[in-house]
Amino acid sequence: MRKLITGRNLVTGTAVALPALFLPLALPAAGAAPARPDLAKLVTLKDVKAHLAAFQEIADYNGGNRAAGTAGYDVSVKYVVGRLRKAGLTPKVRKFTYPYWREKSDAVLARTAPSKKTYKREKDFLTFAYSGSGDVTAPVVAVDVPAKGDGTSGCEKDDFKGFKKGSIALVQRGTCTFRTKVSRAKAAGASAVAVFNTPGEKGPINGTVGKPSTIPVVGLTHELGAALVKDAKKDAKKSGLKLRVKTDTVHGKKSSANVIADTERGDPGNVVLVGAHLDSVPAGAGINDNGTGAAALLAIAGKIKDLGKGGLRNRVRFAWWGAEEEGLRGSSHYVESLPGGQREKIALNINLDMLGSPNGTRGVYDGDHSTGGGTRAPAGSGAIEKMFRDYFKGRHLPTSESEFNGRSDYGPFIERGIPSGGIATGAEGMKTAAEAKAFGGRAGKAYDGCYHAKCDRLKNVNLKLLDTNADGVAHVVQHLAETTVAVNGGARLALPIVPSSYAPVWQGPYLVR
Repeated sequence: MRKLITGRNLVTGTAVALPALFLPLALPAAGAAPARPDLAKLVTLKDVKAHLAAFQEIADYNGGNRAAGTAGYDVSVKYVVGRLRKAGLTPKVRKFTYPYWREKSDAVLARTAPSKKTYKREKDFLTFAYSGSGDVTAPVVAVDVPAKGDGTSGCEKDDFKGFKKGSIALVQRGTCTFRTKVSRAKAAGASAVAVFNTPGEKGPINGTVGKPSTIPVVGLTHELGAALVKDAKKDAKKSGLKLRVKTDTVHGKKSSANVIADTERGDPGNVVLVGAHLDSVPAGAGINDNGTGAAALLAIAGKIKDLGKGGLRNRVRFAWWGAEEEGLRGSSHYVESLPGGQREKIALNINLDMLGSPNGTRGVYDGDHSTGGGTRAPAGSGAIEKMFRDYFKGRHLPTSESEFNGRSDYGPFIERGIPSGGIATGAEGMKTAAEAKAFGGRAGKAYDGCYHAKCDRLKNVNLKLLDTNADGVAHVVQHLAETTVAVNGGARLALPIVPSSYAPVWQGPYLVR
């Protein structure tokens, strides 16, 4: 990996007499100061690629995927556990159960009034995971749909003022989780929910309610959703827009597991938790989503002990989450099952999900909510964002803002008030012209054209992007392992010897560059 070069600039010139106050008792010989370990230098792209290759091989010999509840996932867990033990850590496999869901037959979506039209499954719409079963024909009500970026579209109780019971709620994706939108709609008396994509997003939403619903829930393309909003408003004073939504589903229980490993050193009362989901979707091996995050995390865990006592003042906890693709199951179970006292000891959460999208950006989670999009993260999240941004700025690498939209494992932590941050390089969204200029790649194309598809294999990874992102994560983890004072007020025991190669270095009363 390309690394930061640490060191000191030498000042030369005419000797100047200094007051005794500013003179050291004895100057160490040149080069005598012990070198501070640099985790970003210790973790190499070679390490990360080796883990990616292992995940690919596991999928190839176990049904083509590493999805939760499959042999591919179980072997992935064994691989992670084995590598952690070799690194001197003591991993724990935490099993859990979660609701199981599948479609028994294809769903139907059709307009029945004022004109008739049948929409195509997969092209125009998809059934949400954990949608309930039902065959509903009812009027459509557009719920607080944003006109120019404003509006919460189903996230707030007040969004459903005047909503007619028995109607189908039409809401736009964004601001809060799908579970929240569906819960609000159901409470208002909706007979079904249709969630349509945001502008610029390609295809219908392949989403999840998160837990079994009693009403049908479908995801639409932005184009279809926007057209239905216009029709609903136009026909509101006439015969009214009506849709038929039919879903046929079944649900039960499944099991999966998280892998958790703590460093031996560090304050157990101030835990820096770094996580990535280990499972893929059933369609493929999931090498970018999320082999890249899981592999980078494993490479960092393998070298963390080299920071020593001075570099591990805070406990660092590594977590590989199970069943993320089933609705953030592993991370949700972990956070919800922790006693309150243990949860309060978690200083922050760093989330790694898709670090090498082939047409991606270097998306740092918007911790300070400067974009105004998505969910506002707890206090301290902005500090994590700045740590990442400062690191990449020091390496002259561009960054973009990735909103907290509830689509990854930071969600349960944010809901519990735990500061969060991390990196995401993009999924099915379209790269803009400005992003293409900053990061390269092709505008108007998906960040990851193999997102949730069979082709998400080793060749579907931007290694240069993955390389620099793994460096950034290692750097931020190392900083937080020493101090979380900027995030949660965690006390700094002493100033670090070398915070970075692009910031001043303090040694006693002397400032050195």
